[in-house]
Amino acid sequence: MSVLKHHIDKFVSVSEEEWDEIIPYFTLLNPKKKEILLSEGKICQYNYFVESGCIRMYFIDRKGTEKTVQFGLEHWWLSDYFSFQKKEPSQFFIQAVQNSTIWALSFSKQEELLAKFPVLERYFRMVHQTAHAAMQFRTRLGHELNKEESFRHFTTSFPDFVQKVPQYMLASYLDITPEYLSELRAKYIS
Repeated sequence: MSVLKHHIDKFVSVSEEEWDEIIPYFTLLNPKKKEILLSEGKICQYNYFVESGCIRMYFIDRKGTEKTVQFGLEHWWLSDYFSFQKKEPSQFFIQAVQNSTIWALSFSKQEELLAKFPVLERYFRMVHQTAHAAMQFRTRLGHELNKEESFRHFTTSFPDFVQKVPQYMLASYLDITPEYLSELRAKYIS
């Protein structure tokens, strides 16, 4: 069974016959490590589902430093939703962190898909509610935890992920320097 279908089935029920009609709306991509899927200033054309690998969304601050906003882990969605929906230039980059397998869904195809299969409206609503709740939780932790506690929480919650992601990306996500991240890794990860 397709990883994407399995993910959809966690939230809503889609028959095999419906799935055969649904899958042509998606485009399978295999970006290589460090490949840019979206550049700042371009309009985000796709909503990405990560089957395997990892992608990230980041921006470059005024000092020229990359700031990772979000990772698209396996079995999750990532897009610049404002740019995707409003057709306005993105303020972000989306990049493959590793060689990845991704299902891309364009805005027009997504609209057609949702009109033809209303059950997928529920699926996407549930996915977005879950993502929104996770972002709210992350924001709260950002206010409550110091940098060291934030690192410990993240490494406890996602131990395998911490080993896969380049240190500078993880540091930018946690809003710490790569040097401080090295100190924390030496202290807490053997």
